[in-house]
Amino acid sequence: MTFQQVSEPSDVYDVLVVGGAGVDTIVPVGALPLPSADSHPVPPIHEWVGHTGTGVALGCAALGLATGFLDFIGDDHPGSLVRERLAGTGVDFRPLVSPHGTRRAVNLVAPDGRRMSFYDGRDPVDLRMSAEHYLPALRRARHVHLSIMHFTRFLYDDIEALGLPVSTDLHDWDGLTDHHREFALRSDVVFLSTAGAGERIGSVMREILHDGRAEVVIATAGAGGAYLLTSDDRTPRLVPAAVPPGPVVDSNGAGDAFACGFLYGRLAGRPLEDCARLGAVAGAYACTSPGTHTTLVGPDDLRAVLADTAAAAATVTAPHGDEPGLPEPPAAQVSRTGA
Repeated sequence: MTFQQVSEPSDVYDVLVVGGAGVDTIVPVGALPLPSADSHPVPPIHEWVGHTGTGVALGCAALGLATGFLDFIGDDHPGSLVRERLAGTGVDFRPLVSPHGTRRAVNLVAPDGRRMSFYDGRDPVDLRMSAEHYLPALRRARHVHLSIMHFTRFLYDDIEALGLPVSTDLHDWDGLTDHHREFALRSDVVFLSTAGAGERIGSVMREILHDGRAEVVIATAGAGGAYLLTSDDRTPRLVPAAVPPGPVVDSNGAGDAFACGFLYGRLAGRPLEDCARLGAVAGAYACTSPGTHTTLVGPDDLRAVLADTAAAAATVTAPHGDEPGLPEPPAAQVSRTGA
């Protein structure tokens, strides 16, 4: 494994993403689940740079947050695609080259946007990122987002020693699988979907809060919205889904986009329900174009949500003639990525 220096470091990262780069092969199918057959004719199959870390990094950079991204990729064609996709986006991408290659996934996508993913993680369990690679980046970060790659769990001790807030996305965790548990219990902000735990999602969210260090747990439910739980809540609060700005064609990357919108609001000091609303808007945007991480919400779209929230509150609480205040989005100089 060799270190690839790609650009001068940013003075500060609003968000440092670790792990989760890869390439998706998107296969459009007529319906999910697929009926049993030897073969299915499908429309053209496309390849997109995707996976969770890429989505969070691209989404945060598109929102004007200074974003760093550390990961392993292969010296292979998919790795080249990852580099090309991130170049010029504002993401300061600093990869290590792994002989095991770049992660892949094959995603079946139905006409209503639902998907089924077949994930090839390919990282061996003994893969580790050296402290000399990640510590300088951690020391410049305001917030760290760890993808649930096995190697990223070994950064938690240093993250805690530096006093940094950390988030993670457990995706469709069922609340039982051991791989996810350390991420669930050692993160301050925990995202997951309702798909894995089903009707048990409320108890899983409460377990994360009770047994771990999380301040907030957010479970996304697609068109059903999302659920937010803090230690002040007896039951999860429903956050309604946002209306997409166009037809829903592909839900790949919606959860990553939700996390970006939420973190944008959190870094701006917004209340947690506002953060969840911003996440819902970002997730809805992601569903309106084919492929993974191809439509990214911008800061103006999210500021409009904050303005609407402030205006609605002013009609109830502000004296006549008062102008509700709206904080500026987080100020940061976005770093540029070299080739």
